[in-house]
Amino acid sequence: MHCDQFIEATHSLFGDLLTSFDEGEEYAFYNFGPQMIYRIGFSTNITPDIVRQAAANKIDLIVTHHDAWDFVFGMKEECHNLLKQFQISHYFVHLPLDYADFGTCNSLFQALKVNQIIQTSYHNEGRSMPGVGIFKEPLTFEALNERVTNVLKESVKSWKNSEKRISKVGIITGAGNSTNNILDALKLGCDAYLTGEKTLYSVQYAQYVGMNMIVGSHTFTEIFGVRSLVEQIRIKFNHLEIIELSEEHFE
Repeated sequence: MHCDQFIEATHSLFGDLLTSFDEGEEYAFYNFGPQMIYRIGFSTNITPDIVRQAAANKIDLIVTHHDAWDFVFGMKEECHNLLKQFQISHYFVHLPLDYADFGTCNSLFQALKVNQIIQTSYHNEGRSMPGVGIFKEPLTFEALNERVTNVLKESVKSWKNSEKRISKVGIITGAGNSTNNILDALKLGCDAYLTGEKTLYSVQYAQYVGMNMIVGSHTFTEIFGVRSLVEQIRIKFNHLEIIELSEEHFE
């Protein structure tokens, strides 16, 4: 696959979601590697360790959900230096992947085996609205908590704030840590809210309004969308080799 073919494929997959957001801020392709791509590595985040892993695995292109954050001071510059040193390209796509039909929210719903997705997460007035899924056979809070733990393969934090069985679940993957996000889920009639970050305020508010809440990590609530993206690319170019790069459960 040529780099130009990769870019064409991403535009085909995301469509108007790319034009809705600024290139460089919410998605970008850093062309530091070979023009022909044979092996793709993927992860939620890019860090110096991820780049070194990619080099050890002879990766041509790293695909991630996040770019290196500017406020993790100096890390983006080090990542770019390593990418150039090892001649590896990097593509990240943030909000468009959150809202795509195959993206972070819907991919997590599918992993959790919801029976129906009735709302895909979307952007509204500068923030993410939750995706909403339904279990036809309502679950106890304990059963949902166990299922999320098994799917994410990490310990989760959870707050049982209602005895009601859970049929309708709201999800914002990653940083759905605002009380506004919980209010949105409440207005949509959700029995539980699942996300990847918490604050004192979100925990208090969930308890106050009786919203069951389960919080995994930012990294592992979003890896499913990145995996789904690279699988979509592999469908188009079936000669590609795809390797998941290892991130720690340290959040």
